[in-house]
Amino acid sequence: MTGKMIFFDIDGTLLDHDKKIPTSTKQAICELKRLGHEVAIATGRGPFMFKEIREELGIDSFVSYNGQYVEFRGEPLLKNPIQAELLQQLTEYADKHGNPIVYMDLETMRSSTEYHVHIEESIATLKVPHPAHDPEYFRGRDIFQCLVFCTIGEEPMYRERFSSLDFIRWHQFSMDVLPLGGSKAKGIEAMIGKLGIAKEDIYAFGDYLNDIEMLQFAGNSIAMGNAPDIVKKAAKHVTKDVGEDGIMHGLRLVGLL
Repeated sequence: MTGKMIFFDIDGTLLDHDKKIPTSTKQAICELKRLGHEVAIATGRGPFMFKEIREELGIDSFVSYNGQYVEFRGEPLLKNPIQAELLQQLTEYADKHGNPIVYMDLETMRSSTEYHVHIEESIATLKVPHPAHDPEYFRGRDIFQCLVFCTIGEEPMYRERFSSLDFIRWHQFSMDVLPLGGSKAKGIEAMIGKLGIAKEDIYAFGDYLNDIEMLQFAGNSIAMGNAPDIVKKAAKHVTKDVGEDGIMHGLRLVGLL
């Protein structure tokens, strides 16, 4: 590969505050591909949650579930599901404390409860409906990520109880649950290792807590202007807000456009 490889987060990066792709971002990605660069997505979402985005932007390589499932041009490169025993323990613990769980595989997501207001409020920010109810969905399937719906005050008890899992807060009522050490950085590392791409030829754009490892890992990293300070500090560059043509500005800032 002679060009560079650019990874984009989705929410707050490719998608603006109204969950739309800015026109300037579409133009920028089209131009990157015309120049011979490889464009990929790096997201906490599952593949079924951003199929339309991939189709709209013509992107077929991605790091999903915060690095637990990786594809390059339709070929799976990495699968790292949560251990079945840990899923069972997490389910029992969350049920005991009245916290619902959503289980996520490659096809869809299912909820441990029929309806919960915390699921509704947090999932709705992704423009996704409340998942269907199937408390047994985690059995016999590769579950790459869970969502535990709990308050910030309840978070420490999960971290203390499950030292073999990582918890990443993404909403006041919800945390991503991943295998220990899982991150977008690990997913990117697996992809570029198999493709033989040097770290200095990697660019990454992100805006939130689950992007920190990726921004620290990439040879060239750009935090969105709408990112919290802790995320901006992890990046080499800071661009404008996603709603102010932040992607286009960032690509010009680092000399790719």
